Amino acid sequence: MIFDPHRLPPLLLSPLLAALLTLPAQAQQSAGGAGTLEARVERLERILDNADLMGLFNRLQALEAQVRELRGDNEALRHELERLKTRQRDLYLDVDGRLQALEQAGASAHGEGGNAPQAIQPLPRPGEGPGEGDAPPAQGDGEDQAAYQAAFDRLRAGAYRKAIEAFSTFLKTHPDSPLAANAQYWLGEGYYVTGDFERALEAFAAVPGTYPESNKVPDARLKQGYTLYELERWSAAREVLEAVRTDYPDTTVARLAEQRLQMLGERGE
Repeated sequence: MIFDPHRLPPLLLSPLLAALLTLPAQAQQSAGGAGTLEARVERLERILDNADLMGLFNRLQALEAQVRELRGDNEALRHELERLKTRQRDLYLDVDGRLQALEQAGASAHGEGGNAPQAIQPLPRPGEGPGEGDAPPAQGDGEDQAAYQAAFDRLRAGAYRKAIEAFSTFLKTHPDSPLAANAQYWLGEGYYVTGDFERALEAFAAVPGTYPESNKVPDARLKQGYTLYELERWSAAREVLEAVRTDYPDTTVARLAEQRLQMLGERGE
């Protein structure tokens, strides 16, 4: 059967013509919609790409900030390490100088005494202090002298922990020995050189407190000032050092106290 539009009833012909006329427009609209969808997809892709880039950029900035912070921490640690190295070097120089002085004093005593056992001389305080040279050197009765020498040899060898233990034991075992004041002082030096400043301060303070007549008192008081300085108790350090400078004028302890006071001044304390 062949379709013939002329045979259709008029009532059906009009709607059919209208539908046929609208097909091109609908096709065009569908094509336009497809184009709009593609544009939207492309736009979304660009936005997503930009978001990824922004995320990477933000993470990069965060990493750079962390690097800067780590560099700052590293610089602070480097300065602190240099300060600790300087402090440690000063501590060793201080102890080495005192040990050398004691060694020289012991050698002199040995030369004067011939083949007799070497007497343990107290470490002369730096410089010429009041009464220095007038008081006889402190000596033990043999047993305490041997114990003192053993403890001191450990200190001189750099075995500071063992020296601290030996001097502590000596003070418990021989509290009335003429060498007790010296042992108390060297106990403080052992704590000081190992950086245990709280115990060093306590040990140094015990020298003038327990043995006020000992010629180790000026040294112990000076080292009290040093220890307070290391503990950053500036006011107390200044007070002790000024007292040392006043009480022992024209001595090395006074000059050393003055030097440390100048350091306090440079720090603005």
